[in-house]
Amino acid sequence: MAREQFQNLTEPMYYILMSLLKEMCGVDIMEAVIEISKGRVKVGPGTLYALLSKFEKEDMIIETEVKGRKRSYIITDKGKEILLEEYRRLITMANDGVLYMERYKENFKI
Repeated sequence: MAREQFQNLTEPMYYILMSLLKEMCGVDIMEAVIEISKGRVKVGPGTLYALLSKFEKEDMIIETEVKGRKRSYIITDKGKEILLEEYRRLITMANDGVLYMERYKENFKI
């Protein structure tokens, strides 16, 4: 069931999981998402903590440390597998687009 739910990750999901290849807390995750996406994707606290909760429930991440209200997380092997599958899916889609769109480039202002 978890695989179906996370078959296609949203951008925030993808960037959050990517940021957790290294252990970090919530504030650091939000900053990492901005950095990795070059400012294109921003995740607010509500979205972040809702997704972290889902990821933790599905064993995609684990909580590594709690200091007061500060909680740190890292991706699990299961989370890495899902992240890698999404990475490969996105690469395949981009490659398909390059091949197909090149044939019809006169229809686009690329």
